[in-house]
Amino acid sequence: MYRINDKVGVLLRQNQKLFHTEDLAMLWQIINRNTLYTTIKRYVKRGILIPVHKGLYSTSAVGEVDIKLIGLKHVHGYSYVSTETVLAEAGVITQEVKVVSLVGERSVKFKINGVRYSCRRMAPKYLYQPVGINMENGVRSASVARAVVDLSYFNPGYQLDGLSLVDVKEIKKIKKEMGL
Repeated sequence: MYRINDKVGVLLRQNQKLFHTEDLAMLWQIINRNTLYTTIKRYVKRGILIPVHKGLYSTSAVGEVDIKLIGLKHVHGYSYVSTETVLAEAGVITQEVKVVSLVGERSVKFKINGVRYSCRRMAPKYLYQPVGINMENGVRSASVARAVVDLSYFNPGYQLDGLSLVDVKEIKKIKKEMGL
């Protein structure tokens, strides 16, 4: 077992800044739930941990944490940023997107700190295909071509504004590799 100062050191030495309650239990090797919740409560009171959402804590101010990372961490399973969010950022969709769009193991909608999130469930045989998925600063996200493929999976009739910004050969390649 760790002493209090050891727990803080272990926490602050982590590369990540967002933690679920379960992450903290594993990190600190705490089995007893009462001990875990008491430790978390004390660290929140001391400002070492900052509550983000129920069961989700940060070691940085919430405003300093990427909103996409918060959404992905909240989903607490394999997921990535895709569809409308990626396509709007690339200019392929010109409408304002008011929701951070995620693709994952389960469908869920939630709101954290005024940001709305929507996670769509994709069949595992497609979800876990790594083609067109990139990782940057801890955020897993789809390439533009993968986002088009994902969007067509969920909504085949969706009209894209800037289709000229998309590599059609790459879309076909991704569809073939995914078996779509």
